[in-house]
Amino acid sequence: MISVMGVTGQVGGAIARKLIAEGKKVRVVVRSTDKGEIWKRASAEVAVASTDDTAALTRAFANTEAVFVMLPPVFDPAPGYPESAAATTSIRNALEAAKPGRVIALSTIGGQVDRDNLLIQLHHWEQALRTLGLPIVFLRPTWFIENTQWLLAAAREKGVFASHLQPLDKPVPMVAVDDIATTASDLLTGKDRTTGIVELTGPQDVTPIEIASTLGHFFSREVRAQAIPRETWETEFRAAGMQHPEPRMRMLDGFNEGWIRFEGAPRRGTTTLETALRQLILQKA
Repeated sequence: MISVMGVTGQVGGAIARKLIAEGKKVRVVVRSTDKGEIWKRASAEVAVASTDDTAALTRAFANTEAVFVMLPPVFDPAPGYPESAAATTSIRNALEAAKPGRVIALSTIGGQVDRDNLLIQLHHWEQALRTLGLPIVFLRPTWFIENTQWLLAAAREKGVFASHLQPLDKPVPMVAVDDIATTASDLLTGKDRTTGIVELTGPQDVTPIEIASTLGHFFSREVRAQAIPRETWETEFRAAGMQHPEPRMRMLDGFNEGWIRFEGAPRRGTTTLETALRQLILQKA
């Protein structure tokens, strides 16, 4: 049995579907019974557990050969990151009690960076889980190509691809969710016996200009990459409802300035920018 968290999101859902397609016994961890219905129909076992319910998480992780764990994303954290700290403690305690055969923990590019920004939540997550004494892999993917989904409408309707990543001609490591799911699935099933850290990117780094050009091809129109001025970010994010935009701004600075980077030489997936964007556009059509 393999237990998978985060199945209502992009990565966890893709991992669970891939494992089920391979004929593996899968237990999905969801926050409510209704969110598990679709997975029951897919022949998965369903465990209902929220991240603050350590006892329920322990049951969800028990008697498994492997588990995939991740923090619920918090994009607008309170000062001190109390939300992710509480979730980290609960998940860690559940893993310690359940003692699964191996743990695959979703982290991020820059997971080694002890510098305040949005991703430091995952640095703290890694530090906490390292003390478990269980076989564990920290999967560190880079920027998701699928993050482009929030910008598709403006590209299609206005011909503009607005980017916080800059300069616009600077190549950025990016990866498709499908490559993350394939890598995680191989680690969970034991096909890949790597331990420690697995850093992951796509087959080639891409620039915002290349993303705009690719979208233009798919939308049959000119799409122009446009840098969003740094001095406008706080106003932009607060207008979108964020209360504490500073960590997100520092994360973007980290990508642009180069201090959010891989610790070693990353693996490269096989899903190209064109393939990932085509699939994304079809999903959102």
